[in-house]
Amino acid sequence: MTKRILVTNDDGVLAPGLLALSKEMRNLGDVTILAPDRNWSGGGHVKTLDRALRVREFRLEDGSQAFASDGAPSDCVSLALLGYFKEKFDLVVSGINVGANLGHDVTYSGTVTAAMEAVITGIPGVAVSLEVSEAHIGPLDFSASAYAARIAAENVLSHGLPQDTLLNVNIPALGKEEIKGFRVTRQGLRVYHSRLDERIDPRNRPYYWIGGDAPTGVPESGTDVGALAEGYISISPLQLDLTAYRALSDVSTWEWK
Repeated sequence: MTKRILVTNDDGVLAPGLLALSKEMRNLGDVTILAPDRNWSGGGHVKTLDRALRVREFRLEDGSQAFASDGAPSDCVSLALLGYFKEKFDLVVSGINVGANLGHDVTYSGTVTAAMEAVITGIPGVAVSLEVSEAHIGPLDFSASAYAARIAAENVLSHGLPQDTLLNVNIPALGKEEIKGFRVTRQGLRVYHSRLDERIDPRNRPYYWIGGDAPTGVPESGTDVGALAEGYISISPLQLDLTAYRALSDVSTWEWK
């Protein structure tokens, strides 16, 4: 039976990574594209409830049909899975994001939270991100990322995933022939270097930019950060249950009168 795959992203419907991903997913089944109509990077897990959502049809560079919503990536997944398309989906794949999503990045990432929305709806989700060097100039090569996405998607379609679990796939900034292979990893430690930039507008009112240097990470073995540092594709199973089980017993001893 032919598999039906929903492809989305957070870089926008016309992003080259989305096109590369959709082409690769067509090797596995019928592909439908519903993505944001603009860049939502860093948008996190959004559910738009205070306004209507609109959907428009696009044609991608290869002539394939795509749909775009004015909502967030997670809105796009909700629209698709709750009935905008009458067919049922077997898998949601989100990406290919420009920039790795490692460690705590997953809470900010529209790429990852689109896959989370799929899992909440009961459909397996895979998020795919490509590490990009700060020194990189020019078009990106998504061939290794698309290959990694296909391998991950094939495995999920063949084996399934535990309930409330998604795969977060990150590909190092290397040529396909330089990548050493795959590693199944846990979340590593991302180090952020954020700062607040305060400025004054022409009417003498303050405004603010949250900026700073690009995040780095602690390349510990066994983690997603460590795998990329060692030249491997990272495959991290993530769960939606955020309960801090180690803290349960301690917090239970506090006064809760």
